[in-house]
Amino acid sequence: MKTTENILRYGTREIRYNLVFTERKTLGIKVFPDLSVKVTAPLGSKVTDIEEKLKLKSKWILKQQDQFETYRPGITERKYLNGETHLYLGRQYLLQVIKAESPSVKLYRGKMFVYTKDTDPKAVEKIIKIWYRQKANQIFDQALTEKLNLFAQYQITKPDMVIKWMEKRWGSCTCNGKITLNTELVKAPKACIEYVMVHELCHLVIRNHTKDFYDLQAKLLPDWQKWKEKLEKKLA
Repeated sequence: MKTTENILRYGTREIRYNLVFTERKTLGIKVFPDLSVKVTAPLGSKVTDIEEKLKLKSKWILKQQDQFETYRPGITERKYLNGETHLYLGRQYLLQVIKAESPSVKLYRGKMFVYTKDTDPKAVEKIIKIWYRQKANQIFDQALTEKLNLFAQYQITKPDMVIKWMEKRWGSCTCNGKITLNTELVKAPKACIEYVMVHELCHLVIRNHTKDFYDLQAKLLPDWQKWKEKLEKKLA
């Protein structure tokens, strides 16, 4: 199956899409969370005809990309040096690296104390990331258990959850019901974490970002937009 990359211009914007020809009768368009667009066309279709149909869907494609774009993390790069600020559950902490035999992390009076034998920034980064991962496991599991109660009427079972570092997404939900969350979320306020959790759990009921999906999200979490905006600003 041959795939070609094409560009469609819509006003001042460009829509890059991958075009695939298959044995089907109608044109299919999918927009993915990484903002990529896949167009599946019937064998023998003319590219000019395909682009005419795409132009009619351009506004919808760009709207989908914009929605996914606002759900992508903007993470500030850290150098892991003394005096640098690091976030945890929405609060800022000043990093203070202290030489010690055993590695550990402690929060006290606005400071993040990192105890380590090796004070090289790479070593400090590793210790902090392990600590974040441990905290994320505890906090995300608690949020999942609590927010799952909102979905009692939909009779969904507790999904498997994976926590890992991701550059482009806060979370995702697969078709078989596995939720993946970005470890970076542990830096956000608890309510922001709960918003992402509800967002992903909604996908167990409605797979796509349709009006029904957002209606369900608003029903279960009426102030979700407030926490979405706070998440975008807090971790930018």
